Amino acid sequence: MGERLRETAAMDAAFHMGVYARKPVMFVSGEGMRLTDDEGREYLDFVSGIGAVNLGHSHPAVVEAVREQIGRLTHVSNLFFVEHRDELAADLVGLFGGEAKVFFCNSGAEANEGAIKLARRWGREKRGAACHEIVTAERSFHGRTLATLAATGQPSKQEAFAPLPAGFSHVPLNDIEALEAAVGPRTCAVMLEPVQGEGGVHPCDPAYLTAVRSLCDARDILLVFDEVQTGLYRCGEPFAWQVYQVRPDIMCLAKSLANGLPAGAVVAHDEVASAFKPGDHGSTFGGGPVVCAAARACLSALASEHLGEKAVATGEYLREKLRDYARTTGVVADVRGVGCMNAVEFSDPIAAQVASAALERGIVLNNIGAHILRVLPPLVCGVEEIDTLVATLHELAS
Repeated sequence: MGERLRETAAMDAAFHMGVYARKPVMFVSGEGMRLTDDEGREYLDFVSGIGAVNLGHSHPAVVEAVREQIGRLTHVSNLFFVEHRDELAADLVGLFGGEAKVFFCNSGAEANEGAIKLARRWGREKRGAACHEIVTAERSFHGRTLATLAATGQPSKQEAFAPLPAGFSHVPLNDIEALEAAVGPRTCAVMLEPVQGEGGVHPCDPAYLTAVRSLCDARDILLVFDEVQTGLYRCGEPFAWQVYQVRPDIMCLAKSLANGLPAGAVVAHDEVASAFKPGDHGSTFGGGPVVCAAARACLSALASEHLGEKAVATGEYLREKLRDYARTTGVVADVRGVGCMNAVEFSDPIAAQVASAALERGIVLNNIGAHILRVLPPLVCGVEEIDTLVATLHELAS
């Protein structure tokens, strides 16, 4: 550890709340898939800031859009019209398929919180105040505010903050009978991640999502997709629900929307969005001119560089190589994923030590718990970088 990093770590310990177990590295610059630390060492980034830089680091189109906008105007609030916001909303509605409205916020938790509020507001209008309950999936992760934590299907993340807001229940993923049993007269929505991210990269079965859509239609309740991690071409299409061909009533976005700048969005079908009235919801910074300029540049580059198609091809190659690694080493129980959202599940609880050892070799990975290694590269990732990753994993297994 160099002197600069030692000083930074000491200040972190002195002045920051201890909610993060930080790795002993300080990145100071990045380009594409590569990060550089304070001592000039390069790393391959297979985490993307936890899925937040789909375009890769310091993409020139985003950098230029931010530089140009921040030099003219940074913030004026949502009490006024501002540049880029309505154009970005139109971009998202177009990708969603039309007949929708958008609310902008700053993060995935805020997007999911907004979706929860909208679903409850819609339920109250449809069937009265009792219609407020939301069913989510076990192992899900929807955020760290109290409401989104209550929606999260992971008791270990909830226990320290009880009592949490009421009105949420959790059922096993891909079990339509369990979901049918959980939906009752007080239910206003079902909320799912098309591919669970923080829960271990567990994809929904296509037949399950089709059945969920039918169930929601039959019971006249909303289907909400948390696409905070799956959205913006990570799974191939602009949104993961388009891979499954199951359209939600409400969709939540964040992370890569502005390629690493704090931006989130709630996109809802017109009829559902109309449940929100002036004063029902808001955000001081959501939809500001700088992040909206960045997001428009990000969406344009993702499309023009055909990174959705690349995500599919790259993901297939990555899973093929990881399965070869699994067969060769015998230490892997499962390899799974969709597009560039993938996981390696080890038979033994070695994921954290593999991630730490890989970091020492210049590979940035993320372990989810003791068994699961998450592989979440920027969509600019290529064959050469994947070959380097897998070769490093083979070295660590030998």
